[in-house]
Amino acid sequence: MDANGREQATLADPAMSVVTGLPLAEEPGQGAQTIGGYLREVAAKYGPREAVVMRKGEYRLSWTYDELLAHSLEVARALVAAGVGKGGRVGILMTNRPEFLASLYGIALAGGVPVALSTFSTEPELEYLVRASEVSIILFEQQVLKKDFWQMLAGLEPALRDVPPGKLVSRRFPYLRHLVALGGIPGEVEPLEAKSDGAVERWDQFLDRAAMVDEATVLARADAVHPADTGGIFFSSGTTSLPKGIVHSQRAFAIQWWRWPRLFAMNEPVRAWTGNGFFWSGNVSMVVGAAFSTGGAVILQRVFDAEDALFLAEQEKVTFLNGRPHQWARLAASADWAGADLSSLKYVTRGELIWQHPTVNTDWDVPMSFGCTETMTICTSFVADDESARVEGAFGSPLPGNVLKIVEPISGRPVPVGRVGEMCIKGPTLMSGYLGKAPEECFDAEGFFCTGDGGRVDEAGRFYWEGRLTDMIKTGGANVSPVEVDDVIARIPGVKRTQTVGVPDDLLGEMVVTCIVPVDGAELCEADVVARCKAELASFKVPRRVLFFTDGDYAITGSEKVKSSQVRDLAVRCLQSDTATAV
Repeated sequence: MDANGREQATLADPAMSVVTGLPLAEEPGQGAQTIGGYLREVAAKYGPREAVVMRKGEYRLSWTYDELLAHSLEVARALVAAGVGKGGRVGILMTNRPEFLASLYGIALAGGVPVALSTFSTEPELEYLVRASEVSIILFEQQVLKKDFWQMLAGLEPALRDVPPGKLVSRRFPYLRHLVALGGIPGEVEPLEAKSDGAVERWDQFLDRAAMVDEATVLARADAVHPADTGGIFFSSGTTSLPKGIVHSQRAFAIQWWRWPRLFAMNEPVRAWTGNGFFWSGNVSMVVGAAFSTGGAVILQRVFDAEDALFLAEQEKVTFLNGRPHQWARLAASADWAGADLSSLKYVTRGELIWQHPTVNTDWDVPMSFGCTETMTICTSFVADDESARVEGAFGSPLPGNVLKIVEPISGRPVPVGRVGEMCIKGPTLMSGYLGKAPEECFDAEGFFCTGDGGRVDEAGRFYWEGRLTDMIKTGGANVSPVEVDDVIARIPGVKRTQTVGVPDDLLGEMVVTCIVPVDGAELCEADVVARCKAELASFKVPRRVLFFTDGDYAITGSEKVKSSQVRDLAVRCLQSDTATAV
């Protein structure tokens, strides 16, 4: 800490790009370092307060912290009765609903490992996830929108229909033994009941197993879990290859949960919402940590819907929205937008469009941060209420316990301060590794994870992100980060989705081209987009062409990330067609 109590990173060598954060033991606000320990600690502190809200129309379900702990212990007891042992992997295939959180904590309390499975999965993707994760039990929501996951799983393994729970023997899924299905919720148009069939139990039948195991047994298991034990598994989005199984320790979850209020300067109970699935690490980390570490509440929305999101924000007095610019564009395009009362909002990530609403009045600004799934969200950051430490263009310094280095990508040697290279990181929230990969395939010889992101550090140890090394556009001898361009364009009203790519060009090497999907009904023109970029970006970063598409033209992953290589090919074909016209 400096004389004013601010965190200070230090350069190991003033001439080289190796930066060390504050020791983790000196970070204020930390508590229990296991998933189960975290829940027990916040429940002991905030017991009767409202912790979880599920609302749909007139239906409203609310759990206190005490009730969340009780439900989690019930799930844990049922899992123990079903045979889950130390390190046993249990899949969670659900939207954001109270049972997801009870399952996450219940699996951890039982000594197992929660595995987050995406509800966006197609049948081939689900097969891959189940095989790669080697889960023995799947707790799943049977119907999500038009997907029937029971039919999907039975299509992958017909034997599931023929055996009772716990008796499955499958060559395709050699570890899978048991499935538990959840139905819909009241308030939906047709809340479908989950089926009990073959290897599948209904949720209520599964919970009946809890009577076979006492609470003391589960608590003894929870006490035996160590911070370094495996805490959970997430899968990457798979934009360029098959999704990677990313293994995180218990303490990776807990450390990040505890630190969000400090980094975001949240000094009151936070009512936190997201329309994105908890099967992505950023959402379960940021939303749960912001709410539970402050004694607030998680406001659940099963799947993103703009009208429902506005309803929840108003009726539940949401203070924190965690989403993406394309979702904010859909909120602003909603017929309910103008009449919504959003005066409760105080914290909104990347929320420029939300801040334009006449009822929103806050001076909070999200602190610039950098991270990835492999670091369980952020690994560098500023602190929201420390304006004096912020520097334009920087993404903060390494968080406590982390060490950052910038290296020359081929040799792996640190580069001098100020020079761009590959950003590498290690620390207490770094993944334990990838499923099926040896340590040397995940980390360098010093234990650093090399991110594939370009960046540099300054003499104060602040990190500047320069974009993905593989996605960087090289135009006329200069480097352009697509994300920097897209951040400007995403703030233009009517833009639902934007992806900037480099298209081969004889003169420039690569030409900067932006591909946009407008919000339904929005009218955008190329000249206006280019003019906006010229006002905020250096001339060489301004797109030479702006192309317009529909969602059907794009290839999009389950996390709504755009497959940039396919968008680049789409742009090339469009520019080569007779319909392409110059600006």
